[in-house]
Amino acid sequence: MKKSLLYLFMLVCSVSIFMSCSDDDDEVKYPIDTELAGGYVGNLSVNVDGNQMGTTENQKITISQSNKGTNQIALSLKNFTFLVNVGDIEVDPCTVKAIDGGYAFEGQQNLDLVQPLGNCPVSISGTVKGSNINIEIGVKVGAPLNQNVKATFVGRKLTGSESSEAKITSFIIDDEAVVEQPVINEEAGTIVFAVNEEVESLKFTPIIEISEGATITPASGVAQDFSNNKKVTYTVTAEDGTVKVYTAFVEGTRKVLKYSFEDWKEGTKNDELLPKDLWAGSAAGAGILGGTLLRKETREDGTYAAKLITFEYPNEPSLVPKITAGSIFIGKFDMLPALQGDRLSCTKFGLDADTVSLGGKPLRFKGVYKYESGSNYLDASNYEDVKPVDIKDKGQIQAVLYKVQTGEDGKEIVLTGHDVNTSELRVAVANIIVEDIKEYTPFNIEFEYLQEYDRTAKYKFAIICSSSKDGDLFKGAGGSTLIVDEFEVICE
Repeated sequence: MKKSLLYLFMLVCSVSIFMSCSDDDDEVKYPIDTELAGGYVGNLSVNVDGNQMGTTENQKITISQSNKGTNQIALSLKNFTFLVNVGDIEVDPCTVKAIDGGYAFEGQQNLDLVQPLGNCPVSISGTVKGSNINIEIGVKVGAPLNQNVKATFVGRKLTGSESSEAKITSFIIDDEAVVEQPVINEEAGTIVFAVNEEVESLKFTPIIEISEGATITPASGVAQDFSNNKKVTYTVTAEDGTVKVYTAFVEGTRKVLKYSFEDWKEGTKNDELLPKDLWAGSAAGAGILGGTLLRKETREDGTYAAKLITFEYPNEPSLVPKITAGSIFIGKFDMLPALQGDRLSCTKFGLDADTVSLGGKPLRFKGVYKYESGSNYLDASNYEDVKPVDIKDKGQIQAVLYKVQTGEDGKEIVLTGHDVNTSELRVAVANIIVEDIKEYTPFNIEFEYLQEYDRTAKYKFAIICSSSKDGDLFKGAGGSTLIVDEFEVICE
């Protein structure tokens, strides 16, 4: 009897121990938060009914702890695409189990997808080993499509230190046909630019810079066709798989007026820029005094530029200005006012817009220049008391659009050295002050509109260049030299 009781006691204990072990096994928890949860980035290949539909690079998938069970995860795939953008695939829960070298998971769920897909059974199975992940996603599409979709994802786990910035930081097209460089609108995701209306081919090769660590498709330096209102889509993917899409296209065409300096009549002291019914300058007046203010400059490629030189009159103060800036401008030069003591009225700035074929609202002013300041800056505004000033000389390049108005004498008002920088008739100006620079340097500046542009109004237009920006005040340094070339005015 005692022996039977001993056996019974041992049996109860063994059962209790077995049950205790079973309870412990049921409470095993996989380290989902530390080893599985997080973002994964990789390549997603899609197959429909056995036909390969392509691969999406840098696709992002997210795994998180499911709130529906201890050893369960939620898997999310944003913007899943095959034939159409299906939308988001989110399966919760997927059950996790341990395998050799990692973990496996699987789950299935009916999801409401975009039409005409409708409600579809979606299955998920995959493995995570270390930082590597492999997933297979199955979508069974019912009528009317009746398709079996299989997506395979192969990727790696993100460390969390990867950048999420996916931006195009620079988009440049180095082509003469592009008269307004691309402008990036980050909020709208657009990149727009304007081209010369006379250009036939709109095939360009953009040079693109993007966020550090990101990738872009199509790549920088790959030619694209923007003709016939075509738009090119660029996809930027950050290190962590974040995606930003941009659309690049031609926003419009522009009329381009070009002013080269190829035609000259050479002189002993000063060359004459042609055509004379367009260009004028101060050289004619200073030439009488023996000064050199304008020369033809030969560039390395054999073309010509205009070289403007500030002249310092060598004699003692007299009725002749000690300082005369070299200048060229669109307009007329008239010596008569100087003989009457009004030197600033010699410069008649501007010609009718129709005469210079402006043809529309000016938007930008472009060109190249280089500059060297003279060593002895003088204030000669008072002819009898010329003073040296310890400053560096600077040059000036500007374009001015102003309204045509009739004066009290019944003649059209023409701006002169007295009022070209102050007149209320001015509608738009584009102005650049230049300093010492040894190499040809491009400029591209917008017109600033001082009042509204009226397409029905009559205008005069001038380009004005001076080797000393305060030459109208008879201030500057003898020998200051401004060289200009390749002027363009971009019009609407």
